[in-house]
Amino acid sequence: MAVLLFAIFPVYWMVATAFKPTDEIFSTEFQPIPLNPTLDHVERVFTKGVAGHSIWTYLFNSAVVALGAVLIGAVIALLAATAVARFRFKLRTSFLILLLIVQMVPAEALLLPLFLMVRRLGLYDQLLGLIVINVGLTLPFSVWMLRTFVAAVPKDLEEAAWIDGAGRWATFWKVLFPLVAPGLVATSIFSFITAWNEFVFALTLLDDPAKFTMPRALQFFIGLRSTDWGAIMAASTLMTIPVLVFFLLVQRRMVSGLVAGAVKG
Repeated sequence: MAVLLFAIFPVYWMVATAFKPTDEIFSTEFQPIPLNPTLDHVERVFTKGVAGHSIWTYLFNSAVVALGAVLIGAVIALLAATAVARFRFKLRTSFLILLLIVQMVPAEALLLPLFLMVRRLGLYDQLLGLIVINVGLTLPFSVWMLRTFVAAVPKDLEEAAWIDGAGRWATFWKVLFPLVAPGLVATSIFSFITAWNEFVFALTLLDDPAKFTMPRALQFFIGLRSTDWGAIMAASTLMTIPVLVFFLLVQRRMVSGLVAGAVKG
């Protein structure tokens, strides 16, 4: 319970601050609950927008980047994890170790080479370039995690399907994929949250304000002389809602996949 409260308190404080008037935000007294709740910060975010664009523009851009990274990354990770778990080839162990090494490299260390690569490919200031970068950032973890799910599926199930006349692709989609689906959902949640909250590459690779994602747009509330904390907390609360919705939707699929995988034909 103590760990849960420690994890939830920053989120609660963000939501509470979004509905506090300015004088309560800067008050020196500890006020966990807004004494005079207001919607001024939320209204300002919706009506005035950010940098001349509606807040919905940034939410849409973030959704495009996050969902694009999830879909592309899920396909590549599933195929790569299946190959690593089911086939024996040279440098297989080295490949797995390399995945862990790549995951340990700080993203900031890759910023300059990835920036040059994106510029050379003509993807600078494009959402597609940011999608490709996020796929690369989440792919090592996704492949490593999905590999354990694929390896846990007995080969006897696939061999039984082959005996019944199913081809490799039919066996993959009708036998292996339903059993690995819970792991795919888990990695999709990780990929979505990572791409949704990514800031450093969005700051470096995007120049047109109309293409900014939500983390990039939040920067406009921070000025040289002052910071609009009310608007930041209101926009951050709004930014959290799609993540919760995505998690709740995918969690149902994850639970149903676990139950379906435990039921014998």
